[in-house]
Amino acid sequence: MSVELPNFLPALPEIFLAASAMLLLLIGVFQREDHAAREVSWLAVIVLLIAIALVATFGFERQVGLYGLFVTDGFGVFMKILVLIGAALSIVMSLRFNERERIARFEYPVLVLLATTGMMVMISANDLISLYLGLELQNLALYVLASFQRDAVRSTEAGLKYFVLGALSSGMLLYGASMVYGFAGSTNFDTLAHSLGGGDASYSIGLIIGIVFVAVGLAFKVSAVPFHMWTPDVYEGAPTPVTAFFSVAPKVAAMALFIRVMIYPFGDLLEQWRQIIWFISVASMLLGSFAAINQTNIKRLMAYSSIGHVGYALIGLAAGSEAGVRGILIYLAIYLFMNVGTFAVILCMRRQGQMVERIDDLAGLSRSQPALALALFIFMFSMAGIPPLAGFFAKFYIFMAAIDARLFVLAVIGVVSSVVGAYYYIRIVKLMYFDEPVGAPFDRPIGAELQAVLVLSAVVILFFFIFPGPISGAADAATAALFPG
Repeated sequence: MSVELPNFLPALPEIFLAASAMLLLLIGVFQREDHAAREVSWLAVIVLLIAIALVATFGFERQVGLYGLFVTDGFGVFMKILVLIGAALSIVMSLRFNERERIARFEYPVLVLLATTGMMVMISANDLISLYLGLELQNLALYVLASFQRDAVRSTEAGLKYFVLGALSSGMLLYGASMVYGFAGSTNFDTLAHSLGGGDASYSIGLIIGIVFVAVGLAFKVSAVPFHMWTPDVYEGAPTPVTAFFSVAPKVAAMALFIRVMIYPFGDLLEQWRQIIWFISVASMLLGSFAAINQTNIKRLMAYSSIGHVGYALIGLAAGSEAGVRGILIYLAIYLFMNVGTFAVILCMRRQGQMVERIDDLAGLSRSQPALALALFIFMFSMAGIPPLAGFFAKFYIFMAAIDARLFVLAVIGVVSSVVGAYYYIRIVKLMYFDEPVGAPFDRPIGAELQAVLVLSAVVILFFFIFPGPISGAADAATAALFPG
């Protein structure tokens, strides 16, 4: 009797990342401790760049492997490249911080690689089982990263909170997956899409409840309201490079998973799940806008800002259309660079060797470090959605998709929330340029790694309106993979 072997080729980048993580772990063990962290970190960045090349080489054609559990397509390529870029930039940003805080250990980049492997499995999941496996591979590494600064109470508390609430969300997602299997008879996305293709004649109330629980589990992962409660505490307590990583790569991966699950297997049930997405989108935009106003810690402010940005992205999912998904992809690409750039500035906020995190510490920054103030000015105005910066176009694509789908109320709420959110972004600009300096200026120099990240992010945000082609063209191709008709 012959046994059919699974097709491993679609998962080649993930296999490469996992094997590289194990190899780097061994290299770190046998290196001198004072050199291991930096060497392994740079090797991890090289591994991530090679993974980008592998994804771009093998991923564009739709291929299903591992007995139907895993799929690669243009959508997966776009999202994986964003995740890999976010992970690489996060490692580069962490180098000097970890050395100064005496937490420079070679396990850090290895954990980032393992978390990234889980994210890539999530993006390519073609079954509720592989979805869960990827999610947990990501989560187990992220729990450790959140509490990596183990001598700090805040970091340990952040890791514990993330673990408890992450376990709760995983339980809800598993319960929803079991209900979907019970009422639809399969966990495979291809089978579900085929069996539910008949629309409203093919589903039961039990299946809808299962979809709701799956959506709740995914809403936890993207920190959408009302499942956002872990985000401010984890963002504030985790080491700042870890917070930067949390704010981009896991969020992009979870949003990719959200899109793939809702649009592909359950796309014909759009009217049934749209109201859930509508609600959490509105709640996220409003809470993200209003709760951030009174924040004094810049990392907590960025946590509420990220909740608001998730709300804007979910508008595209609520539209359930090709334009909506295209808007989300462009939004996530721009959001990645805005967020990474902002956290690079936060990592530059040091006085006499100590990190400072109060928003008021930015007062008068334009006088002591004009280049740093200019970079933060660009990122804040972009997040506020002020033209001609990239953040304006990100929101424009999303709101136009909502209008095309006749979700006028959602679009209006999004615009109002964006106006409210602009207050706390512009307040930071006002502090930097119009307030008197408080205390000693920030330490200098800021380091070549952070300078490179700041320049790259600022250039992308500043010149997107002149050269939108690379991002928008790639988003078009990725969206076409989800809507082949």
